[in-house]
Amino acid sequence: MHVIVVYDTAAERNSKILRTCRKYLHHVQRSVFEGQLTDAQLRRFKTSVEAVLDLTYDNVLVYTFPPGATPVRHEWGATEPAPTDVL
Repeated sequence: MHVIVVYDTAAERNSKILRTCRKYLHHVQRSVFEGQLTDAQLRRFKTSVEAVLDLTYDNVLVYTFPPGATPVRHEWGATEPAPTDVL
């Protein structure tokens, strides 16, 4: 399934959540990641992320698109180079 992750965390946890997200997804923009994950990978990712977060302050949004659904991304303004660290 296609997954988009957006996070907002306290500064002291930014680097930890960034490293965790990079293990599973492509870094698209500051606190935005996207990529393909299986159900099992998504469960492992969720467990890894929750271990880093302060659930009373931090927030992570995860958008999932079922297999066969094709999300369309529109970019305006300066673009980021394509990721080279494909899973």
